[in-house]
Amino acid sequence: MKKKMKVFAVVITMSVVSIGSLGFVDNYFEISKNLDIFATLFRELNMYYVDETDPGKLIEEGIEGMLSSLDPYTTFIPEAEMEDHRFAITGKYGGIGALIRKRGDKVLIAEPYENYPAHKAGLLAGDVIVEVNGTLIEGKNTSQVSKVLKGQAGTAVKLVIRREGENKPFEVILDRAEIKINPVPYVGMVDDHIGYIKLNSFTSKASSEVKKALLKLKEENELEGIILDLRSNPGGLLRESVNLVNLFVGKGKTIVSTQGKMEDWDKVHRALNAPVDSEIPIVVLVNSHSASASEIVSGALQDHDRAVIIGQKTFGKGLVQQTLKLTYNSQLKVTTAKYYIPSGRCIQAVDYANRNNDGSVGKVPDSLITEFKTANGRSVYDGGGIDPDLVTETKPRINILSKLVSKLLIFDYSVQYARENKDLADPQKFEISDEEYAKFVEFLADKDYTYTTQSEEALKKLRKIAEQENYFEGAKDEYAALKEKLTHAETDDLEKFKPEIKRYLKSEILTRYYFRKGRIEGNLNSDENVIKAIEVLADRGTYNGILSSSAVSKVKPEEKK
Repeated sequence: MKKKMKVFAVVITMSVVSIGSLGFVDNYFEISKNLDIFATLFRELNMYYVDETDPGKLIEEGIEGMLSSLDPYTTFIPEAEMEDHRFAITGKYGGIGALIRKRGDKVLIAEPYENYPAHKAGLLAGDVIVEVNGTLIEGKNTSQVSKVLKGQAGTAVKLVIRREGENKPFEVILDRAEIKINPVPYVGMVDDHIGYIKLNSFTSKASSEVKKALLKLKEENELEGIILDLRSNPGGLLRESVNLVNLFVGKGKTIVSTQGKMEDWDKVHRALNAPVDSEIPIVVLVNSHSASASEIVSGALQDHDRAVIIGQKTFGKGLVQQTLKLTYNSQLKVTTAKYYIPSGRCIQAVDYANRNNDGSVGKVPDSLITEFKTANGRSVYDGGGIDPDLVTETKPRINILSKLVSKLLIFDYSVQYARENKDLADPQKFEISDEEYAKFVEFLADKDYTYTTQSEEALKKLRKIAEQENYFEGAKDEYAALKEKLTHAETDDLEKFKPEIKRYLKSEILTRYYFRKGRIEGNLNSDENVIKAIEVLADRGTYNGILSSSAVSKVKPEEKK
């Protein structure tokens, strides 16, 4: 009882402090009344509920429930999750430098990071972690294991590892290091005069890493065009997006502005420095998972007619968050403003929940879409996301490939391949031969990767509805014929989707030898979006034509065929 009353006293104290700090708010009475209701409810619940309660859990779930009624990006960060939050901002943490994943009750090394402790100690993808510092790992989830693997740089951690092909587990002692994940995993040339820069996130060094990559390409090559790949880049720090755009636009140019409830926090962000190159042609690649800071960069470059955007409609996150410190080392990440790119449009999706299967913004009614103009007078629109200047097709989901990936069967084969083949050809030359693919198919012979297609699921639903409405008997023969046509066989799909499966298998095998850099490099020559970007950059007439107002349709995005 004393413990419960003590917790209640803390809640009351916090409530009073909160009321005092919010005294300037117009609806002061509503706030104080509801805080009082909450405090009394919390007290009565903890005192009289039939079973023992967990006050901390009740409060955390109450906070999550409250915040879930707002936008998806306003979240509570408890002390236990602060390390992950810092990593998302800085890209740095103390640890062994390895990606881990769960398989059944076991946790295994999915990918050691090049030149970090796990890699230097000889750990390989597929290695099963048995113990960490004497604690058995079996049955724990990846979050629990990650926490014990992380720690201050320079401290030791002892692992017991089980490896396929080894008679017994072996012990490895690693010294943790500061792991810095470079937001630019690959930079290189895709032909004699066109450079390529892949940017994965907008952490604290993103713009400086892109600048370094750009200067390297300019110094070592006769550079005539740049491909900036922002596909599946979820965003990050606002200032890094501003600094990145500044690499390509003149000093003083508006890049983005923010507007919210607190007018003192509203700000117009302009290019503060001279650009690295304000003339070189640029193509920016985006997709439905390019969000936030990625949309500021692609949208600002589009509005200034400084780049051609190629790919699919972006995610549509036009909200700005700030982190506010709370008590007991926790924080609140709260949406404080919307951002507007140079044309004046906000790319925030009108409806958070209205999304397609690939995560992109759903159809927006004409009445909610407003037309804006780029610097050259091209028509652009709000309503959610950045519409590319050249739209490329989204690849449909392949059921068998999804199952082979989720079951870790492609991963397992890549691990086996690396174990049996010590060396691998140059990433740009390596391909999966038909002979190697046949070995992969043979590897799958005794594996379970059964699945049901969406067509088969839909057909089952159709039968059920037809039976309920007494129509099935009259259509039984037609149903049987359609079922025969739609019923898949795994062996048939292995042949039907052979090119797509080979491409993914190639990526996994390349990762075993050349890490993420090799995975990217090895797929550039078959990447349809990269090939399209090269075509546009190689033809200056096409490039300039896309950026001129006369080449742009005045039809709204959802009306285009």
